[in-house]
Amino acid sequence: MNPIAQSKDSSREKLLSLLASNAYRHGTFTLSSGKKSNHYVNCKPVTLSGFGLVLLSDLFLPHVEEDSIAVAGLTLGADPLVSGLAMAAAQQERTLNALIVRKEPKGHGTEAWIEGPLPPKGSVITVLEDVVTTGGSSLKAVSQISKAGYKVNRILAIVDRQEGAAMEIQKSGLLLISLFNLDELVQRAKDISS
Repeated sequence: MNPIAQSKDSSREKLLSLLASNAYRHGTFTLSSGKKSNHYVNCKPVTLSGFGLVLLSDLFLPHVEEDSIAVAGLTLGADPLVSGLAMAAAQQERTLNALIVRKEPKGHGTEAWIEGPLPPKGSVITVLEDVVTTGGSSLKAVSQISKAGYKVNRILAIVDRQEGAAMEIQKSGLLLISLFNLDELVQRAKDISS
């Protein structure tokens, strides 16, 4: 049972406030995509907090496809997401394993790209992402998962920076579902600071 006894709307509002307070910064930044931006979103202070991860997992779980038997994402941003979601699913007696996709293959042993309890080939896996800008990191994870013989239909993200990720992901035949967009985060940060 989820320890947070509240509506999904309340959970969403609390998570948005946590992100605005702890993950969002205004200034001059270079993003992982190489783009310059006045807005920086680092979700790790929220996703690595117990309360933030519980809220997030509770909000993500309904968006994971019913036939998905695993969630996966590119390390490092997705590591807490996949673990939290696997645990939230288990609390609801749903089997949903966590997989971590490496940025480069392991340099020794099996030289694996994907770590975790691997499902049977052909299984549906939902990809998780903290922040999407261009969609490049998400699509890299999808590529490795697909090469390993699994099917991906959707990507779940905490924040869509609204800089083309949705279009790129859609071009790849996938659905992007984001809990928040950058405009919402910026507005909440302004509301909190005023």
